[in-house]
Amino acid sequence: MGWLVGCNFAPSTAGNQLEMWQAETFDPDTFERELGWAAGLGMNVIRLYLHDLVFAADGDTFLDRVDQVLGIADAVGIGVMPVLFDGVWHPEPALGPQTEPTPRLHNSIWLQSPGSAYLYDDARWPELRPYVDAMFARFGDDQRVLVWDLFNEPDQLDRDTILSGSRDAKAAAATAFCEVVFDWAREANPSQPLTVGVWEWGDDHRVVDNALNRLALERSDVISFHCYDPRAALEAVIDGLAEHGRPLLCTEWLARTAGSTADLLEVFADRGVDAINWGLVDGRTQTRFPWTSWTEPVADDEPWFHELLHADGRPYDEAEAALFRRLTSASSG
Repeated sequence: MGWLVGCNFAPSTAGNQLEMWQAETFDPDTFERELGWAAGLGMNVIRLYLHDLVFAADGDTFLDRVDQVLGIADAVGIGVMPVLFDGVWHPEPALGPQTEPTPRLHNSIWLQSPGSAYLYDDARWPELRPYVDAMFARFGDDQRVLVWDLFNEPDQLDRDTILSGSRDAKAAAATAFCEVVFDWAREANPSQPLTVGVWEWGDDHRVVDNALNRLALERSDVISFHCYDPRAALEAVIDGLAEHGRPLLCTEWLARTAGSTADLLEVFADRGVDAINWGLVDGRTQTRFPWTSWTEPVADDEPWFHELLHADGRPYDEAEAALFRRLTSASSG
């Protein structure tokens, strides 16, 4: 596949996965325009979140929309990493019109998939299998799909528990469900690699040792990970993960005020680690605001936390855009 460089992509007109995919708000024109901008930065991959509820409601029509986006991306030389499930933020997703984003709040209407009504009830897990099976049946040999991300941050804190910091019950349920999803995916036998990413690090910059992380590292074909740390920590994380002897793919990075700045693309290039940063165009996800907006008011959005482009396609920082173009051009050359 060569060196993969890209972004976690949501069109700027969508604040969550349901707005991305429901018929009323599906916006292929924005996909086309903004993926063209991504290609202009030299990107050749996007990480693309799906949602089980849209499949449950729309079935093959949802798959047709996914197919359309794969075609839009492919037309500009971009492959796709679909994300089947997601453990981040609102635990009770609901179809239909979505609430407006809370002003100045990072990713304020993002949704989990599956919702808590499914995650905590293993008797309902089989209801989710048709979604997984349908995705692999339709796209499991599709060359436009580069790798499958089965579950993003399965044990992440919910919005409602972020202040308390308690997630033991969620971690247990997410680990068990993640094992089942791996089983379903292996039975489907797609031609593309499978992964679940690790995202928490100890003081030694090695993966926190827990059941979920052991599962992810043991069963993933490609070791994917999130790292929003500065250069020295990122390099230590890469060193530790390289011991597993499998390709490395960073599926989330770039958080300027946390020290994960655009120049770290040089580290990924030097180490041959694929790099997918968070965000492309400033929009309804509002992820130009920092994570700290979850717990305290944010008076200023400078510097931006995530995102690379303004809504009209202008780079947030011309030097960052030039760096992306230079490093991706050198790799492809």
